[in-house]
Amino acid sequence: MSKKIMVTRSSMPPMEEYINEIQSLWDTHWLTNMGPKHNRLAKELGNYLGVDNVELVVNGHMAIEMTLQAMGLKGEVITTPYTFASTTHAIVRSGLKPVFCDISPEDYTIDVKLLASKLSVDTCAILPVHVYGNICNVEAIRDFAKKHGLRVIYDAAHTFGETYKGKGVGSFGDASCFSFHATKVFNTIEGGCVCYSDDAIGEKVYDLKDFGIHGPEEVSAIGANAKMNEFCAAMGLCNLRHIDENIEARKKICECYDDNLKDVKGIKLNRIPSCVKSNYSYYPVVFDPEQYGCDRDQVFEQLYENGIMARKYFYPATNAFSCYEGRFDPNETPVAKRISENVLTLPVYPDLDIKDVERICQVIRKSKN
Repeated sequence: MSKKIMVTRSSMPPMEEYINEIQSLWDTHWLTNMGPKHNRLAKELGNYLGVDNVELVVNGHMAIEMTLQAMGLKGEVITTPYTFASTTHAIVRSGLKPVFCDISPEDYTIDVKLLASKLSVDTCAILPVHVYGNICNVEAIRDFAKKHGLRVIYDAAHTFGETYKGKGVGSFGDASCFSFHATKVFNTIEGGCVCYSDDAIGEKVYDLKDFGIHGPEEVSAIGANAKMNEFCAAMGLCNLRHIDENIEARKKICECYDDNLKDVKGIKLNRIPSCVKSNYSYYPVVFDPEQYGCDRDQVFEQLYENGIMARKYFYPATNAFSCYEGRFDPNETPVAKRISENVLTLPVYPDLDIKDVERICQVIRKSKN
């Protein structure tokens, strides 16, 4: 068997670059609590993402959870089950009720045509999810939210560095939450951030991430601890220097997949609109078992037997999680259910060899036979 190919691989700078970046920490001993590297990274991320306000946090999940809490929301949040566990868990852990809206079969983001059917007197917000780098219909969501007086918080974990019609994706909604987990396009080992439009949101997120402390003898809010440390910020500073070249490498890999799989009957590839500058974060393939000749799980096994670690991502949909059994019905979101049962994301990372991409495609083409 050839070498094992993982579905993702963390981007890291040259070791010497990271060592050089963290060297000053041995002089200052300033390891956390909004140190110089934390503050520098927040500023540089604001410039790169094209947003005015960035609050760094310990991870992407806490970015969502604390933003919901910072807004003082009560009641129901319209969202999608086609997402990572974090999105739904953040809503529930914040004492709110998720109301699941189905997704578009074209780009897997929330189906804006169904939003009105999910509205109730208890609706307080919408939490849409940008998926695989596909950006939600931000105009329709903006107009719907404005009409009904709702807050909009985007889960933007898949869209770091993307633009829509020339505008940074983090600038949409009342807030956008990013994950900087080790497997993401941009990572700080663990980390995340909230981009926000209203200073009051940023102030409350800050309170929540640092115990509400405003001085040695002043604790004016009830908060938790979700600060990004200096080692993580240093990794972010290094990785940000290489982000454009890494995205370009991802682009070449995705284009290779396109070239090799575009004519295979029974699979749906992801299409990037011309108005979106993509980060090529994932390469999802949706299988139609009748046309393709075998199902997603069989393809998954074939890839695994060839040392290729694809991922059923997202599967199951969050409204089908065992922890929510009896609370939600996944049959109420049939498109999300169908896509989750038929999707694989294929390996994508900057140093993935093009020959390995071609080998992956060969297995998929043979699985059909």
